[in-house]
Amino acid sequence: MAVSYDSVDILKDFAGRQHITFPLLADPRSEIIGKYNVLDTEAKGPTQGMAHPGFVYIDSAQHVKEKFFEAGYIDRYTANNVIAKLFPELTEQVQRKVDAPHVALVLEQSDPTGIPGSRITLTAQVELGPDLHVYAPGVKGYIPVEFKLDPIPEVKAGEVKYPESQVLFLDAIKEIVPVFAGKFRISQDVTIAASREFMKSLGQGKTISIHGEFKYQACDKTVCYKPASAPVTWEVAVLPLDLQRSPEAIQHK
Repeated sequence: MAVSYDSVDILKDFAGRQHITFPLLADPRSEIIGKYNVLDTEAKGPTQGMAHPGFVYIDSAQHVKEKFFEAGYIDRYTANNVIAKLFPELTEQVQRKVDAPHVALVLEQSDPTGIPGSRITLTAQVELGPDLHVYAPGVKGYIPVEFKLDPIPEVKAGEVKYPESQVLFLDAIKEIVPVFAGKFRISQDVTIAASREFMKSLGQGKTISIHGEFKYQACDKTVCYKPASAPVTWEVAVLPLDLQRSPEAIQHK
């Protein structure tokens, strides 16, 4: 469900335009918003009483387990983005295989579409063969895995998230090193630009391409193979914002 400081009439009008079928709860006095400590205290005028945009995850025992919120009004998580963080095995993600030596590489994204301000998760799912490993970031004296996106003005890239590394003991040189082995995911959130110039350029919508590179060196117990890299690409269809207001008679005063 969604909770908003809007009235029942405004929510009904918006739900009809956007074909929303899940429950929208009207909280015109911001009482529920206040109890969850997500009230935007800097909002003034018609926006006074609104919440910071985000999601609250409540478990079956009615305990608040996680919160996902942004400080700004425009930038926000998508529902699929949150589900991908909580339950990656349940997400219906876009997937594409990439040819790469020594590894099975599958690219995923939490959302095929977004709007200005949407936060979308891009993921590289990596699977190594038996007895193979790659070195984790922070390793000394070896070539670590690197996941890097090319900068473009249409998106703002967040921090790269690597899984927890394993500890490998190299018996031949009596050394302990951090590695990744088996199957693991590397992910990075990107936020679609919400500048006025970009929104003007959207028209009825446009597709943006996000490019990058996955670098690594696969090794087994006796041999480190030649360092390799694979190009990675995702496409996101960006839709314009719904800027239509509700009829004047029911608008916020």
